[in-house]
Amino acid sequence: MIVWVNGSFGAGKTTLVAELHSRWPDALVYDPEQVGLLLREIVDDPTGDFQDLPLWRSQLVSLALGLLKEYERPVLVPMTLVHPLYMSEVFGALAAAEVTMHHFFLKVPTDVLERRLRARAVPPHDPEAEAAGLAWVMERVVRCVAAADTMPAGTVFLDGERPTAELADDVLKQVGVAV
Repeated sequence: MIVWVNGSFGAGKTTLVAELHSRWPDALVYDPEQVGLLLREIVDDPTGDFQDLPLWRSQLVSLALGLLKEYERPVLVPMTLVHPLYMSEVFGALAAAEVTMHHFFLKVPTDVLERRLRARAVPPHDPEAEAAGLAWVMERVVRCVAAADTMPAGTVFLDGERPTAELADDVLKQVGVAV
């Protein structure tokens, strides 16, 4: 089983997955961003978004399937994936592999996301890089919020302004995990 927690940057995906993992320690946490960062070390990323790399999308799926097969444990995935074609490609490949997948989307208003993103604590080792990173995610917030209207059938929408513990209760109930 894959439990995919989707939503904009700053929506609380990683925080929710950490809470889920604390209650469901048998689950593995798989962040496909790590695959993207690895690819950036190896190949050029001409658009600045590793999701545009076909290899990222195929490796995301391959590693998810490998984790499921090798470890036979549920996989928690905190990842923003809102490009309709990429979502179709990734989710379609997982469906073709007959993976049980639960897809959650954290809905958070744009102004709240922008406030959260500006408040993120980051190490002051490279202020220019941090400013560029913040600008990059801020440019994408509106698109991510609008993507809620294009999520595939079966997506469960969560109010990302609710307390994380309550959201975790909802997710675990939806996926049939009693903890």
